[in-house]
Amino acid sequence: MSAPNVSPKKRVLVTGGAGYIGSHAVLELVLTQRYQPVVIDNGHNSKSEAIKRIEQIAKQQLGDANVEPIDTFNLDLTSQDAVDSVFKAYEGKGGIWGVVHIAAWKAVGESAEKPLKYYQNNVSATINLLDSMQRFNVKHIVYSSSATVYGTPELIPIPESSPIKPESVYGRTKAVCEAVLRDLVRGDPELKAISLRYFNPAGAHPSGLIGEDPRGKPLNLIPLLAAMAVGRYVEGGLKVFGDDYPTVDGTCVRDYLHVVDLAKGHVLACDALESPTLFKTPDLSATASSPANRPAPTLASLPTSDDFAQGINFRAFNLGKGKAFSVLQIIKAMEKAFGTTFPYEVVGRREGDVPDLTADPSLAEKELGFLATRGLEEACRDLEKWQTGNPNGYDSL
Repeated sequence: MSAPNVSPKKRVLVTGGAGYIGSHAVLELVLTQRYQPVVIDNGHNSKSEAIKRIEQIAKQQLGDANVEPIDTFNLDLTSQDAVDSVFKAYEGKGGIWGVVHIAAWKAVGESAEKPLKYYQNNVSATINLLDSMQRFNVKHIVYSSSATVYGTPELIPIPESSPIKPESVYGRTKAVCEAVLRDLVRGDPELKAISLRYFNPAGAHPSGLIGEDPRGKPLNLIPLLAAMAVGRYVEGGLKVFGDDYPTVDGTCVRDYLHVVDLAKGHVLACDALESPTLFKTPDLSATASSPANRPAPTLASLPTSDDFAQGINFRAFNLGKGKAFSVLQIIKAMEKAFGTTFPYEVVGRREGDVPDLTADPSLAEKELGFLATRGLEEACRDLEKWQTGNPNGYDSL
């Protein structure tokens, strides 16, 4: 077992740390000067150049002397021995304090075509990681989940109390992993887990140095539009999947939040893993006359659903803006940011898509202090800076 972390910084293992969301989360962890990230990434949908850019931004903001090199391991989480080797590397060096598990395959449409790959890379890999955590006595994890666990929600905006009924393979892999975490914390009272149910991340770091650089044709709308704006993947045009949904203009509606806000949410979740109230059975004798004296939620008061219940040692939070935009509204916003037009063709609905995914982020605001302050216009503007400055992603230089 690893020794207690004696470093003034908590060492956090970030899986998928060179990817789109992971790179922004790693940067925000570094900027706190309270966490030292260690990155695992197999390069499936990422570039190692992102880590160099993270260090560059951090040094610009903090000064060279205050930024430690970011250890990076190029390995696959589906290999148990490989995962174990990372935890072993820090035995006697303070160990690993916690894990931020972001790595996953993430495309709804692709998951229907490659279900086994999604279960292998999202579920089996997560179990391997949790197995290593248990073996090396690591008791803190932030898990990257998804709003797709809700399927077609009964209530908009979507609270965490909504039933868990995913309608895509991707969403089911996320729901399965949440169930595994819920069961683990029941068996290990020292383990603390927070699941962050992402809505739709967008944008890039305002420096223009890090952003989304998918391998191959982007499978999500906003990065596809950005790539098309610089002349990539224009063959075949833009397809809008369905215009007969019960939404403002018939196209699917999604809650987009700036990737920097999402990244900051990971820092807040890491902080909350040691919260004296979030994972503590409340003192019912305490008064609620002020926020400081307000008791922590009891199991009975935590959000529940028909087939899923939050527990004291497992908490799930929506990370979203609380405001949604349709596919056609996104196209218009991106046209404004990039100064171009995107001709499109409406085709049939895509399997796994649901009409409306708008977050109710109030629980995360109340208990984590999370607030998505950046809007869609800012996200599109920052994305334009990244994409035009790096037309071929990290391979541009």
